Amino acid sequence: MDRTAQLIARPAEYSVAYDPAAPPGSLHLRATAVLEGNWTGTSTVPSHRLYPHQWSWDSAFIAIGLRHVSPLRAQTELATLLDAQWGDGRIPHIVFNPSVPLDAYFPSPDFWRSSTAGRAAGAPRTVQTSGIVQPPVHALAAWLVHRADPGLSRARGFLARVYPRLAAWHRYLLHRRDLGGGGLVSVVHPWEQGMDNAPSWDAPLARVAPAPARSFRRADLAHGAPEDRPTDLDYGRYVRLATDYRDAGYADGGGEFAVEDPAFNALLIASEHALAHIAHELGATATARHARAERLTAALVDRLYDPAEGMFFCRDVRDMEGDGLIRERGVSGLVPLLLPGLPREVVAALVSTLRGPHFGVGTATRLVPSYDLLGEAFDPHRYWRGPAWFNTAWLLERGLRLHGRPAEAQALREAALDTALTSDFAEYVDPYTGEACGATGFSWTAALTLDLLHGTTTSGTGIKGGDLG
Repeated sequence: MDRTAQLIARPAEYSVAYDPAAPPGSLHLRATAVLEGNWTGTSTVPSHRLYPHQWSWDSAFIAIGLRHVSPLRAQTELATLLDAQWGDGRIPHIVFNPSVPLDAYFPSPDFWRSSTAGRAAGAPRTVQTSGIVQPPVHALAAWLVHRADPGLSRARGFLARVYPRLAAWHRYLLHRRDLGGGGLVSVVHPWEQGMDNAPSWDAPLARVAPAPARSFRRADLAHGAPEDRPTDLDYGRYVRLATDYRDAGYADGGGEFAVEDPAFNALLIASEHALAHIAHELGATATARHARAERLTAALVDRLYDPAEGMFFCRDVRDMEGDGLIRERGVSGLVPLLLPGLPREVVAALVSTLRGPHFGVGTATRLVPSYDLLGEAFDPHRYWRGPAWFNTAWLLERGLRLHGRPAEAQALREAALDTALTSDFAEYVDPYTGEACGATGFSWTAALTLDLLHGTTTSGTGIKGGDLG
């Protein structure tokens, strides 16, 4: 019986494959051990202590790394998440593990009340979730997982099972979340974009009256240093937005907060290209999806790119006084570099900004800071207000390789691998020193380390026409 047949015959065999050629204590083995330790049997938690449930975009990045050591488990990671999809197509940002105590994480299931408050939107009744979403990396992840072992994927019907769900997810975003009317998707909560307390949110959040401090308890402060986490004021505003969204039945369009974010939309475009390749693999036409991705790319450049600054910015669609652009330089404004359809002059400007004084990659910083080094709100340790994260490094490494910048890509790859090792796979790090911040043994750091280890060439990273272009 060949390997694929064995895996199909024994679907419970999810152990990751340790590389026998890897020396003891190697980065490969250590990264694999992190993923093994955070595996729950059906999905992977980001961190048992700080994030004890399944997170949406975490699972997508985790699957991208798992494909190198267990394609079966990578498929299961995505399938478990998609099993919690709502009837309206949204993929919730958290899928709660019922065995975890309610006080282990806030907001907990009893806050979101998904099965009751989300009933009109088609929330599942058999599993508890949050009601907001996260960046749509999932179709890209599914395509990369398929390519890791096409024989296993085809034998298990993996793409045929996930394609309708991913298509519904994209329909939800494109039809329900075009709140600015310009073709791009808006996020309705900072947690949806994934870069929770980035300075880009400060201005639109200032309109939001915070929930009273006595109305919630922050579980994150029990496991993370307060000076590294969002402030109580910011958290109160997050809770207020989530409460209002819940109390409105998770209906879109009526909230105080609506922002078009460049990274969220760039990841949607990348995944739209991936959906086109999945459709082609399944024997369907892909032309319309590629065309949609190209239209979205044009809208992204038209609405969010500032040529004078050489990068993309968020747009506050509730801003009735100015042009809506939030001119805070965050790493989100560089992430569109991973798109194949960007004009050459935009690519050149983004690379120049990445290497320039505001981000200092290749000169002042070890990894890409999450916020402008020269910005007034810069803090090298406070969550998304300055520290470097491994998922954004991975995205930019892909973009640099895609656009013919192998030297810059290789330097960023080597820095990410070295920092992952020395920080014990930290959640995020000081961009100057690489000092660990947040949780250690963080799953997407370990997973993307594996992907970078297996991607020393352009072909190895999966960046070629069959991925995004």
